[in-house]
Amino acid sequence: MLGPVEVRGDQGVVAVAAPRQRALLALLALEAGRVVGHDRLVDGLYPEPPSGAVNALQSQVSRLRRSVPGLLVEHHPAGYRLVADPSDVDAHRCAELLDAGRGAQALALWRGTALADVDAPFAEQARHRLTELFVRSVLAGGTIADLCELLARHPLREDVRAAVMRALHRDGHTSEALRVFEQGRALLADELGVDPSPVLAAAHVEVLRAAAPHRGVPEQLTSFVGRDDDLRRVTAQLAGHRLVTLVGPGGTGKTRLAAEVAARDRGEVAFVDLSATTDVARALLDGVGAREAGLLDGAAAGVEQRLRAALSAREILLVADNCEHVVDEAARVLGGLLTTCAGVRVLATSREPLGITGETLHPVTGLDEAAAARLFGDRARAVAPGFTGEHALVAEVCRRLDGIALAVELAAARVRTLPLSEIAARLDDRFRLLSHGPRTAAPRHRTLHAVVEWSWELLDDAERDLAARFTVFTGSASLAAVTAVTGSDVGVLTSLVDKSLVEMHGDRYRMLDTIRAFCAARAPDLRARHARWFLDRAREAEPHLRSHDQVRWLASLTADHDDLVAAVTWATGHDPCLALRLVAALSTYYWFRGLRTEAATRAEAVLRACGETPPPGLEQEYALCLLIAWPVATGDQTARIRQADALTHSLTGPPRFPIMTMMWGMALGAPESGSPVWHHRTRMLGDDPWSAALALVGDGLMARQSGDQAAGEQLLRRGAQAFTRIGDRWGAALAFAQLSELTLASGDAVAALEHAERARALLRELGATEDTAEAVTARGHARLAAGDLDAARTDFGVALKLARRSGALVVQAGAHLGLAGLARRAGDHTAAAAECDRAWELTPGGWYGPDELRCHIAAERGRIAAAAGDHGAARRHFEDAVLRAAGQRNRVTEAALRAELDALPSATASAPRPPAPACSRVTG
Repeated sequence: MLGPVEVRGDQGVVAVAAPRQRALLALLALEAGRVVGHDRLVDGLYPEPPSGAVNALQSQVSRLRRSVPGLLVEHHPAGYRLVADPSDVDAHRCAELLDAGRGAQALALWRGTALADVDAPFAEQARHRLTELFVRSVLAGGTIADLCELLARHPLREDVRAAVMRALHRDGHTSEALRVFEQGRALLADELGVDPSPVLAAAHVEVLRAAAPHRGVPEQLTSFVGRDDDLRRVTAQLAGHRLVTLVGPGGTGKTRLAAEVAARDRGEVAFVDLSATTDVARALLDGVGAREAGLLDGAAAGVEQRLRAALSAREILLVADNCEHVVDEAARVLGGLLTTCAGVRVLATSREPLGITGETLHPVTGLDEAAAARLFGDRARAVAPGFTGEHALVAEVCRRLDGIALAVELAAARVRTLPLSEIAARLDDRFRLLSHGPRTAAPRHRTLHAVVEWSWELLDDAERDLAARFTVFTGSASLAAVTAVTGSDVGVLTSLVDKSLVEMHGDRYRMLDTIRAFCAARAPDLRARHARWFLDRAREAEPHLRSHDQVRWLASLTADHDDLVAAVTWATGHDPCLALRLVAALSTYYWFRGLRTEAATRAEAVLRACGETPPPGLEQEYALCLLIAWPVATGDQTARIRQADALTHSLTGPPRFPIMTMMWGMALGAPESGSPVWHHRTRMLGDDPWSAALALVGDGLMARQSGDQAAGEQLLRRGAQAFTRIGDRWGAALAFAQLSELTLASGDAVAALEHAERARALLRELGATEDTAEAVTARGHARLAAGDLDAARTDFGVALKLARRSGALVVQAGAHLGLAGLARRAGDHTAAAAECDRAWELTPGGWYGPDELRCHIAAERGRIAAAAGDHGAARRHFEDAVLRAAGQRNRVTEAALRAELDALPSATASAPRPPAPACSRVTG
């Protein structure tokens, strides 16, 4: 088989001349001792099975028996079996020898290309399997010549290339081995666009390590995980710069990265750990293998002179690890080396820069979520084989540990004694949880507390004071916020950045949660000052959110979001009046960012803290909180809306925050023109351009609901233009969303789709997740009306995901309503009814927006019932929908629903039609 097919026995070598019989013998031999089915034999032998294939196969077996005396081929009901031990077949024998580690003997069995004289349908696949066997044979027992010949035939086989490299290196041809690697790297890049695999890279490192002295580079006992990009960048930086410093907080993996870079460097390397010394020059001299024999202890200049002499003519990469506690001395000594020894390159690790001219910094920060999770899984499986932790829980642990490699490894080691859920639950006390590290590690790396404490001890008093004060910030902070809230000096802050206690991203400053947890125990209580500063910040931003600067100011407040949440939360528990002011000042931000559900939760908590009566002088803020809280409000919602309405009636002019007018209008619904409610709404509107644009949209909505579609469309278009002129994307999106609903109701699905898409694009620009989900739902309804069912289903699915992410129940309900319409169109009435039920469960009742949605849910239930033939149920649902539309004074929707009600079969249409009640949304 491992060459031309032949049979060897007592009579010598017997060749099988007939091609079909030779193929039959090979096919049976590959399964020696096992029955091969008729179908498999026929398919394997004949490209096109002949008529009477079973008889033809029987004939070929008979001829094979005659041509090879002594060959035993048994017939079974299921097929035929070659009576032979697998070890009698050279292909099987080869595999056995390889498994036994006898590669040379396995290779000796080969006589050429496997199945060289077999031409049958099964042969190509069988030859491919046997080729893999040949590669294994050469790798296990071949000479350098054999390996090189194999590589010429398979130039993209990285395992073969790695074997060639190792063989050349063992034979003393190291430079040739490195050339083989470079050829392979270029070929992989040109042909496949990929980097060398771990197999080939490992062979490269192995050869490099032996090619040049690598003094002191620590051998690693665990795999290198999650820093491949850093590895490539640092290697590239060292190719173009003579001093590269890895900077970052303790435990992020600077030493490990430096060791990996050093191990892969093809030249001479000396790795020197400075953590246990204050005499940098002596440590470096020892590290490069030139101990200072005969020098006096105090002769520092002599040591440095000897070091320079030792390196003056050498090409060497000098790794200086853990420079932070001797940073001044390290900078002086290494700077002198770089200026006098042209062949020296330095890779330093430190928690702050060395400050040498020409220094290139490479920050080593926490691992990203994917890399940290891979590291956690790798280290967890090392102590608990078979570990398969829930991905989301592993990600949470890694995120809360800031992706700090040491912290992740210490947490992973805990899976041997604690369930993953317990590890996550105990991270609030992370220093106690992660208090056991490897006994062989340096003391400062054995526990998480020791890692941070090492950095803390290197700070001066001013730096420690600011590090402790900085912990008042929950997220990242601007320079203005840091200096104002902490009362700090800019120079001290930049020093903390240099020493990796604070990170800088763009123009903002952030402290890792692990460092914050350590420093917070030493911090004064600045939370009141913090909350008041962010109140001033919110008040400053609010008018800009209704202008052309909207996106920039929204982005600024979004960057502060974590601290805004912290400020509101603290004030709710300690200073409810301050909390009221904060929520009111942030109301425009909440609404324009589509954070209605989050805002409602904050507002409801503030209302509970304040009690049922507004604090004196804060009636507007209290009313605004009442209006904001409706998505999560419990209890008597009618009483709440009455209270909010009464408080707004005490206003003598427009409210301090114009968004309040819109929210008040949403809570009460569209007023009758000329009614007291309408006049009060007019008084609340300011004379600023934003309020004028809002009035146009509000008037358009009222015109639409009163039945004047043309006027409604004209006013909404003018409102969209007015909001666009002043730069408010949110207001323009509101107008386009209303235009989408209007045109869809009039039967123009194309225009509805265009308006919904414009609204979605504007909201996406603002990062308004909740409102974007609403716009995507509207687009789905337009696509459903246009008959594009697949696109509509995609939109409703996307909207559900976005709404769930932001906790927007009413928006989720709208998406489920869309899915109900899809199911009804498909004739699946059970699924449609279930989607309606889900939408109803998610929709609170009694307030304007949600009750409008309940009107549409009731109507959809009526359509489902009518489609299923239950006209009595259909009538009840339509009557409910009509009542809700009438209660909102939406005459267009009411008329359309009455038309659907009247269109039901006459047997049910005789029941009295419900009148339109003359009720107010305030009284319910």
